[in-house]
Amino acid sequence: MLPQGRVFRCWMLAATMLAGCARVGPDFQPQHETWSGQWTSEAIGQASEAGDQPDMRQWWQVFNDPVLEHLITEADANDAGVRIAGLRVMEARAQLGMALAGRYPQMQQAGADAMYVHSRQSGPTAQTARVWEYSAGVDVGWELDFWGKFARAIESADAAYFAAQANHENVLVLLHAQLAQTYYALRTAEARVRIARENARLQKRSYEITERLFKAGESDELDLQQAKTQYFGTLSSIPELERQIALSRNAVAILLGRPPGPIPELGEASGKEGVLPRIDRAILQDVPANLLLRRPDIRAAEFQIAAQSAQIGVAKADLYPSVTLVGSIGWSATSLPGTQNGLLLVGGPSLRWNIFDYGRIHNNVRVQDARLQQLILTYQNDVRVAAREADDAASGLLKALEREEILREAAYSAERSLTLANTLFKEGYSDFQRVLDAQRALFAQQDAYLVNRSNAVGYLIDLYKALGGGWYSEQPLVDPATRDQMRQRTDWGDLLDEPPRTPPTSNNTTAKATGSQRQ
Repeated sequence: MLPQGRVFRCWMLAATMLAGCARVGPDFQPQHETWSGQWTSEAIGQASEAGDQPDMRQWWQVFNDPVLEHLITEADANDAGVRIAGLRVMEARAQLGMALAGRYPQMQQAGADAMYVHSRQSGPTAQTARVWEYSAGVDVGWELDFWGKFARAIESADAAYFAAQANHENVLVLLHAQLAQTYYALRTAEARVRIARENARLQKRSYEITERLFKAGESDELDLQQAKTQYFGTLSSIPELERQIALSRNAVAILLGRPPGPIPELGEASGKEGVLPRIDRAILQDVPANLLLRRPDIRAAEFQIAAQSAQIGVAKADLYPSVTLVGSIGWSATSLPGTQNGLLLVGGPSLRWNIFDYGRIHNNVRVQDARLQQLILTYQNDVRVAAREADDAASGLLKALEREEILREAAYSAERSLTLANTLFKEGYSDFQRVLDAQRALFAQQDAYLVNRSNAVGYLIDLYKALGGGWYSEQPLVDPATRDQMRQRTDWGDLLDEPPRTPPTSNNTTAKATGSQRQ
């Protein structure tokens, strides 16, 4: 039996050896391509200017639409994708806790036995014995982290935890962009319905006039049928637009965590029915390259590389021998008269080495390395795709703003043409065909103008999304009701608690839309 002092010195020696262990496997290296640090875009340069507003984390405030802001707040709290992403952060936090346990003895087992023994012997000296035997002990095994196996596992779990946080932010980016796109698609359809109804009203009057003239014998049937065709053609576009409104409304409801159906906040009482913001150039606070690399999905991809890089070290550690400090303290006793209780103390190192693995460990290292290279290529491609998305959105915004000026003039000219055509027809200087042509042109130009306004809004939202805007939410990762439900099932300790987050300020900026809220 070893003296307690010697046992203590053995454990101190083990701790010292642990502190000096080396880590096998590669250290994480950022995989930024050369161009990504200096990348810029001519389209983004032309579609933007430097400025301080708005805050990139809550870019939707630039539209000055309280209804949209309310919907986004509700979506943050109730959208299933966001809630699941928050729970995955908690899962990654628990997995990190499992990895951290590798710093301590891996085996800590206590056991106790109580056995009743009844024996009987036959023969001339037959005897019967009834004995109780008792034993209790504690076994400890601590594998020394000579090769950094457990340290690499902690490194991997730590990177995976930060990747889960970045993925949660990316879900918010996608949610906010999708909700804003769907919301303004609904407002666009409402505005197009209004324009269609106004033009249908004008065309109905023309149809009624030609009908009276035809019945009075002052016009031929061709004018009547053409006016009727145009009126009913315009009228037929309304049901399709109303269907688009219903689809958009249901899509918004799902994002809000509601069943499909009416959304009172979107009604006439909101004062925003059929209203589209007028878009100006984007305002950027930082260079596009930096904005791209801070996108949540790009950061998540980089954290995944770091996590997988550490897994190579975990696999490589199996190539080397493992040294484990084992110890056992036991006590035993029986109920036989005259016997003594026994105390046993055992401790010492144990070495294990897989010397014949037939290539299993080497191939596992190769598997981990191949997975790492896949993630590196995926990350580099994700950066290229992000740059393309930003450039496409900026180009679309530029051209939509250019086209808006043209379509505005075209819509004004069409309205003026209809006024002149009506005047000439009433005074008998032209036939009714010119009135029909002017009405058709007016409806087409007004509708094209609205569609282009909607496209401009969509391109601005795409630019925010491409630059990673909208990752902030005031909602906790796990809502209180879910947290209480989980704690009733499982002891989560303090893992479900969240540190306070910094609220958005006006100094973190990427894009802005300005201008009138009227059409």
